[in-house]
Amino acid sequence: MSVALLVRPAATADFEAIRAIYAHAVETGCASFELDAPSLAEMLARRDKIAAEGFPWLVAEEDGRVLGYGYLGFYRTRPAYRFTVENSVYVAPDAKGRGVGRALMVELLARAEAMGFRRMIAVIGDSGNAASIGLHAALGFEPAGVLPAVGWKHGRWLDSVLMQRPLGDGDATPPVDRVPADASQ
Repeated sequence: MSVALLVRPAATADFEAIRAIYAHAVETGCASFELDAPSLAEMLARRDKIAAEGFPWLVAEEDGRVLGYGYLGFYRTRPAYRFTVENSVYVAPDAKGRGVGRALMVELLARAEAMGFRRMIAVIGDSGNAASIGLHAALGFEPAGVLPAVGWKHGRWLDSVLMQRPLGDGDATPPVDRVPADASQ
């Protein structure tokens, strides 16, 4: 009997599963524009950077198995962007279509709003990525543009699709100021 999907903060012990999910995406798909899958050590270093910036890195787990992961990061590091966050979500190939990505995105949206962000950006690899585009649209993201043929992977040109969604009051009111990630930028 299966238990309910649990979305929780990622633990170090989850990162081999996270690495495997991402490696599959890098090696077989176009959602990521990386060409070589990073090592476990590199994935842990990325997690440490995200954590140092105060962002969550989450996993979706069922019956003790990590089915997907997601995290937030700054959209850009220059101070004027400090109210805008970008999401990243990846799901294990055999867990796609089961609501794993949606569960992760709903939690990431809630956490970003609680952190005081006013806009979330999705940078989606490949304009043919109907699942990601559809999920973001279902969660209130609007198209913001397409950068045609900006990536070359798997023997073909790939687009980058930009979508955005307001958080909280969006741009209707001034934000409560945040400390910039790197004021030197």
